[in-house]
Amino acid sequence: MPRLSRLAPETAVGASRDLLGELVDRHGQVGDMVSTMAHSPAVLGGYLQLSRALRRAKLDRKISERISIAVQAQQGCGLCLQSHVAAARSLGISEEEIELAHEGSSADSSLTAIIALGVQVYREPTAITDEQVDNLRAHGFSDREIADVVGIVALNILTGAFNLMAGLTPGRPD
Repeated sequence: MPRLSRLAPETAVGASRDLLGELVDRHGQVGDMVSTMAHSPAVLGGYLQLSRALRRAKLDRKISERISIAVQAQQGCGLCLQSHVAAARSLGISEEEIELAHEGSSADSSLTAIIALGVQVYREPTAITDEQVDNLRAHGFSDREIADVVGIVALNILTGAFNLMAGLTPGRPD
C-alpha cells in the first residue's frame, strides 16, 4: 500500500507544480514514482537532473541495464527491477542474460566484471581495489565508463530507496 500520495500538476505547489507540468506537457503523463517524488521538489529535481546527465553516459545502455538489474535485485525494489528487466528486454538482452544479471553475473567475463563493480559500489565501495579497476581496463573499459558505473548505481539507490520508502510496488492499485 502506498505511503505517500501521487501529485498532479493541479495538486502540487511551487517548483513541484512546475516540474510536473513540464513533464506532463512533454510526455502526456508521469509514472507513480515521479508523481510521488513531487512531494519534494529537491528530490524530484535531483532525480530528473541525474537521469538527464546519465543519458550522456559512455557506458552502453545494455550494460547499464544489467548493472541496474543486479543492484535492484540486491536493494529489493520490485518496481525498479520490473522496469529495468523490461528495458533490458526492449534492448534485446536475452532471458538468460537477464537472469544472470539478477545474480550479478553474465556469460561474458567482461560484463561480469563491470556488473560486479556495480554491485560492489552498491554494497561495499571501500573494498574496491586497484587490481579490480585495472582488470576492467584490461577488459577494454575506459575510465569514463568505469566512472559511469557510480552514477548508474547512485540513480538506482535513489529510485529504489524512494520507491521502497513510499510503498510503491509493481501493479499497485490507483
